[in-house]
Amino acid sequence: MNDLLITEELKIENMIYEVRGKQVMLDSDLAKLYECVNGTKSINLAVNRNIERFPKDFYFQLTNEEYKNLKFQSETSSHGGVRKNPYVFTEQGIAMLASVIRTPVATKISIAIMRAFVHMRHYILENKDIYQSLNNINNKLIEHDEKINDIFSAFNKKEKLFLPGETYDAYSEIVDILSDAKEEVIIIDSYADKKLLDFLRNIQAAIILITSDKAKLSAVESRKFNKQYHNLRVIKNNTFHDRYFIIDRNRFFHIGTSLNYAGDKVFTINKLEDTIMKDNLLNYILKII
Repeated sequence: MNDLLITEELKIENMIYEVRGKQVMLDSDLAKLYECVNGTKSINLAVNRNIERFPKDFYFQLTNEEYKNLKFQSETSSHGGVRKNPYVFTEQGIAMLASVIRTPVATKISIAIMRAFVHMRHYILENKDIYQSLNNINNKLIEHDEKINDIFSAFNKKEKLFLPGETYDAYSEIVDILSDAKEEVIIIDSYADKKLLDFLRNIQAAIILITSDKAKLSAVESRKFNKQYHNLRVIKNNTFHDRYFIIDRNRFFHIGTSLNYAGDKVFTINKLEDTIMKDNLLNYILKII
């Protein structure tokens, strides 16, 4: 029995990561350990039903950068193929989770997890010099890798051409741009319609849509969207001819087509680099919103 518990704790230790200076575990790993029938859905349901027990220092959702770093640590490219960034639980959050999860193995697994956290703390304290050195090397490698990715990303996304029929590629590029928003995305499209909402339903950031009075997107459709997602603000303005994306007010894209026609005709997506142009555009937009 002791050998079994030791083996379990060693496996659990491989599931403990460091994020924001805290030791955490992924919701997907916890769902497997607790043998939740519906996977992370069971975890999320338990948390939502007891949300007052889970403050932000008990559990939180990873940012895109944190998720990339985590995948680097765990040497996996997809970590189960999840589309949204996963949630992680701190030691306190896991202890609280143990009180709301109801599975046959919950008690046994909770004990094993707590022991694994204790063992990890002892290990880190005993090997803090080595751990710090490895951590510094890891951070440098990640930083180097990110810089290379940023260079290629900036080069690849500066200007892209899409031909008729390249509908999927066009939609995929647009979704990638919009999904990079962490706080806010401003979309300027005078011909927005219901198809635009299909692009936006997976965007976590606040969305400001500036469209014209002639747009086919109805107030009813906007209200229905907001009833579920609560992050869309629609502003009517007739002074724009071209289409733009402004991501977190620091990345600007000129879009050569309305989103509902992407892939129908030849068009380009250009990343704007001129500082004066970007400042003028943002200042004009801020007067409207």
